[in-house]
Amino acid sequence: MVPLADKIRPKNIEDLLGQKHLLGKGRILNKIVNSGIIPNMIFYGPPGVGKTTVANIIAKNTNKKFYKLNATNASISDIKVIVKDLDSLLTANGVLLYLDEIQNFNKRQQQSLLEYTENGKITLIASTTENPYFYIYNALLSRVNIFEFKPLNKNNIIEGLKRALDILENEMSNNSKIICENKILEFIANCANGDLRKAINGIELAFKTSNKNENGDIIIDESIVQQCMNSSIRYDKFGDSHYDILSAFQKSIRGSDPDAAIHYLARLIKAGDILSICRRLLVIAAEDVGVAYPNAITIVKSCIDSAFQLGLPEARIPLAEAVILLATSPKSNSCIKAIDKALKDLDNKDVGEIPDHLKDGHYKGAKNLGRMVGYKYAHDYKNNYVKQQYMPNNIKDIKYYEPGENKMENAIKNYLLKILKLQY
Repeated sequence: MVPLADKIRPKNIEDLLGQKHLLGKGRILNKIVNSGIIPNMIFYGPPGVGKTTVANIIAKNTNKKFYKLNATNASISDIKVIVKDLDSLLTANGVLLYLDEIQNFNKRQQQSLLEYTENGKITLIASTTENPYFYIYNALLSRVNIFEFKPLNKNNIIEGLKRALDILENEMSNNSKIICENKILEFIANCANGDLRKAINGIELAFKTSNKNENGDIIIDESIVQQCMNSSIRYDKFGDSHYDILSAFQKSIRGSDPDAAIHYLARLIKAGDILSICRRLLVIAAEDVGVAYPNAITIVKSCIDSAFQLGLPEARIPLAEAVILLATSPKSNSCIKAIDKALKDLDNKDVGEIPDHLKDGHYKGAKNLGRMVGYKYAHDYKNNYVKQQYMPNNIKDIKYYEPGENKMENAIKNYLLKILKLQY
């Protein structure tokens, strides 16, 4: 029995839902499809957004022999079978190979395609849900064009669901109908999170498990749909989405948006990834809040300790406390700028020797080497400060720490102006 998701698959570009940035009139992929001149391509994007459908449409518009493989279970021997056909009458116009989930091919398997994609005997269209810049080897990457497919929006999903219901209704006998309220379609679309295939599978399951009324009509109600659908925020602890969510999480806190920060925290909690949350919160406390509110890292550490001690679901509470604290705290990146500048100098400059008067002198013969000779003990002087050189000679005038514009660092700046007579 053919799944509903395959029955609804569009046969031409105009009927495809979403991806207007690629397939709209005048857009690059639209032009490629209509020209019939197909380059090597990788379609990158989440599941259920039309990658396979576009590949199928392209295949039908060419006069090349079409092969389809899934890298999950394919091997080099499968590639060799295709290569053997390259010089036959069936492949006189070349071969179009659609390779799904190409990220599952190792380096050797990917390299087996290089010669034939280079000479044009095989035109490769590959698809992947993972970032190709992480998973595709450079030699192959340099020979393909990458197109990113986006998650479908709610209206796209609802339109697809309506098409699916029309197909199901046309297959019913005795002029029976499917009764499904718009709010149920909206619920399915929200749960699908941009994945039309997931939405279609959900409505198909709801259709098959719903009751009929006295007229033989199928009534798809909310209780059935809730059992058929569950929200699935895309998250792979070792994949691209993991870093995307963490990136958005930190940027939202850095941007002082507590609502967005809490939203991304919820995504991470939903995935059960406490460790990544806690590590990132500690980084943010030092990198983005820093000296503007030095106690933040202490409070965040306490929240993190509490989260680990409590475990989920209660851990969500101290983690939310830490997120809101950081998002609403004054910000300063003076610490990370200072240390990164110092590290860069170590890589790019001859910084020179540590001054002799700062070197360890607590051993016999140290004075003979000039160790600690002339060193001034700061606590012996007024305000616990005495002017002396601490930097190596080669970089003695460099400043690494530049106080930020916030209450705490303004106080630091005033202290340095008063005691050290430094100008900022």
